[in-house]
Amino acid sequence: MSDDGEDEIKEEEPTLGTYEGERNEAKQRHGKGKNIFVNGDEYDGTYENGLRSGYGIYKWKGGSRYTGEYKNDLRHGQGYFIYPDGSKYRGLFSEGKRDGQGSYLYPNGDIYQGEWKNDLKHGKGIYLYKNGSKKTGTFVAGVLQGPGDIIHPDHKVSGDWKGNTTMAIPAKITFSTGFVKEIQDPQFFTGIVPVPQP
Repeated sequence: MSDDGEDEIKEEEPTLGTYEGERNEAKQRHGKGKNIFVNGDEYDGTYENGLRSGYGIYKWKGGSRYTGEYKNDLRHGQGYFIYPDGSKYRGLFSEGKRDGQGSYLYPNGDIYQGEWKNDLKHGKGIYLYKNGSKKTGTFVAGVLQGPGDIIHPDHKVSGDWKGNTTMAIPAKITFSTGFVKEIQDPQFFTGIVPVPQP
């Protein structure tokens, strides 16, 4: 998957391939134009002094696509990215990376909605499972940490995240009936681990 920034797709430099469009007095690409790169990628959008800038659509020959804003040849501002595995991101970019508010749709139907920094989940976010369950909390460099919840249709588990799938004990389960149970035994609930005592 591409939500961790590991599989980021690089865009070709604008000097390769065939270009049709406007130019400035220095003969640089400037204004509206279309570039077909030697490798088969395409960019159709605006340029400023030879660099992608403003709105544009970049299509990779492998099927990926970015539609949105550019600045200094990098994705910057609001954009929509379809990745090779079919996952999709809609949100803010900064200097070519996901940064700010955004939503990421995984190929399996799960969705992350929240904050990003440097291509990683970072800040408050909600991970929605296709089955209707969700987890909430604060991500730090892609990892859930601190207070948060796992919410299911009939109950909610509240505690401190110690990673994307683990909560520390004690944790608390609140059932839809209003009954509340504190969890002390790590065997009671998979994904909850004891916090070492000083």
